[in-house]
Amino acid sequence: MKFETLKEFLLDLFFPKFCLGCQKEGCYLCQDCRAILDISEFDYCLCEKNALRISTIEGRAGRCQRCRDKTLSGLYFALPYKDKLLTKKLIGQFKYQPYLKDLAGTLASILIEHFLISGKNTDEIWENSVLIPVPLDKKKLRARGYNQSEELAKELSKVLKIPVISNFLIKTKYTKPQMELSKQEREKNILNAFSTNKKSGGVSDTPPLPGKKVFLVDDVYTTGSTMEECAKVLKNAGIKNIWGIAIAREG
Repeated sequence: MKFETLKEFLLDLFFPKFCLGCQKEGCYLCQDCRAILDISEFDYCLCEKNALRISTIEGRAGRCQRCRDKTLSGLYFALPYKDKLLTKKLIGQFKYQPYLKDLAGTLASILIEHFLISGKNTDEIWENSVLIPVPLDKKKLRARGYNQSEELAKELSKVLKIPVISNFLIKTKYTKPQMELSKQEREKNILNAFSTNKKSGGVSDTPPLPGKKVFLVDDVYTTGSTMEECAKVLKNAGIKNIWGIAIAREG
């Protein structure tokens, strides 16, 4: 028996998994509870209110006329967040105590299902691309022990067969939890919170990812302040094509 297989067997034996929806033993999300999730088969623009359903054929059209000035090129997300208790519970247990780190695989599979049913499983979209997780500040990383966005990106990478770049975009200051703030407070809170890592070659006049399409990975997209700030930093580093991927979107 391979070490990883043995490890999984022992973990399941001594720490069995239970569905976060119905408490059935065996996995974090049983098929019955998964079936009630409203996994989106469409894509929407970046507008915070009254977002429009749009066509993203070959990943080219992610914004409408109202949000065309956004730095982020568009967003892929699988689930609605607002008033969806199971979605909130899945993401909450991934981010907060008791910290179910291995929920990353379950949540990534939901995103993969969205990509499949919305027609995103094409070479045109994923070729010449990289995944960059939205980074955590050092204080939160120490407290949690892992960056949930990075764990999600790693799981997506296994299926999409595109690399994860975790050391290029870094968070340089501590910020308050965004969920506690208004839109204006979120923008101020996250302003200048990110930078490129100079040790990884992240200087604006020598982009380390020339011609690559970057997919920023995060758990929840609310007002878009965090991803937009990350996108601005990446654009200043010479990266032109920047998209977002989130498990869920609020609004």
